[in-house]
Amino acid sequence: METEIILVTEDNLDEAVQKAARLLKNGELVGMPTETVYGLAANAFDKDAVKKIYKAKGRPADNPVIVHISDFVMLRDIAEVNEIALELAKEFWPGPLTLVLNKKPSIYDEITCSLPTVAVRMPSNHISHAVISATDVPIAAPSANLSGKPSSTTAKHVFDDFSGKIPLILDGGPSELGIESTVVSIAGEKPVLLRPGMITLEKLAKIIPDIQLSNSIFEELESEKPVESPGLKYKHYSPNAEVILVKGSLEGFIRYLKTLTHGNICAMCFDKEQENIPIPSISYGDINDHFSQARRLFSALRMVDKLGSSKVYVRVTEDEGDYLAIYNRLLRAASFKVTEVE
Repeated sequence: METEIILVTEDNLDEAVQKAARLLKNGELVGMPTETVYGLAANAFDKDAVKKIYKAKGRPADNPVIVHISDFVMLRDIAEVNEIALELAKEFWPGPLTLVLNKKPSIYDEITCSLPTVAVRMPSNHISHAVISATDVPIAAPSANLSGKPSSTTAKHVFDDFSGKIPLILDGGPSELGIESTVVSIAGEKPVLLRPGMITLEKLAKIIPDIQLSNSIFEELESEKPVESPGLKYKHYSPNAEVILVKGSLEGFIRYLKTLTHGNICAMCFDKEQENIPIPSISYGDINDHFSQARRLFSALRMVDKLGSSKVYVRVTEDEGDYLAIYNRLLRAASFKVTEVE
C-alpha cells in the first residue's frame, strides 16, 4: 500500500477532508492531526476498521481507544451523559479533555476492551473536527505511533511509523500542544484524574473540587486491574533506548552524568543547559515554559534513536502543576525508573 501525505491548506481543506472521510467510511485508517498529537483514525462504528488500528499499532488487546466526536448529538449516541460531564464539556470542549463515561450499546467492545465505559473527547483542531463532521460518525483514534513508542507530533512521525500500512496522512503541521489529552473518569462515585495533560488538576478542581488523582499516574498499574484509559498500564512513549530519569538540580544532574562510563549514551535536558552537559544531549524545552516542553518532548525522544544511543538520561524537576503531564509521560517511558540527585 502506498501512503499519501496531503499538506492541508485553506485552499485544499475541503478536498482533503472529503478524501479522508471517504476512506474512513470505507473502513480504512487515516492519520490526522489534532491539537494534542496526531491520531490514527477509524470509523468507531466499524468493528473491522477498529481492529485494523490494533493490528497497525501492535496495540495490546486490553488497551481501550478514545472516541472523537464533533458535536453533542454524537456524544449522546455513544455515552450516558451526566451533569458533571456537561459542566466539564461546557468549560473545556472542544479541547484536550477526554471524559470516561458509561457507554451505550452503540459502542463495540473492540473499542472499550469489553469495559462498561467509553473514553470520549471533542478535538479543537479544525482539520480533525472537519473530518469527523464530514464522516458523520464518531471516530476512534489513538495516538498515531507504534505501540509503546513516542507519540507523533508531525505528519513525518506518522509516516515513519505507518508508511505502507495506511493510505492517507493529513499534514496539519506540528501539533499545537504536543502531548495527549487529560483523561478524567466521571463514571464512578467520584471523578478521578486518570491521565494528566495540559488541562491541569488545578483547572479541573475549579469545576469539580472533589476530583481525585489516580495512583496509576505515579506507579505501574497492577497487571490484573482493568485499563480504564489509554496510557495507564503499559510502557509508553519510549524510544528504543533505555530511559532513566534523573530528578534534581542541574548541578546534581551534571555530577551524576560525570560518574557514568561514557559509551553509547546521551542526555535530555532544558534549553541553555546543553553546553554544560558532558555527554551528547538534546533539549526538550525551556525549563520555565511547560508548553514548550510539551511541544518538543516526543520529538526529543524520537531524536534519541536517531543518535543511536542505548541509554538516555533525562533531567526532570518536579512532579506537580503544569509539569505533571510531562513528568507522567517520562515516568512511563522510563518504566518508573527515577534516580534522585541534589
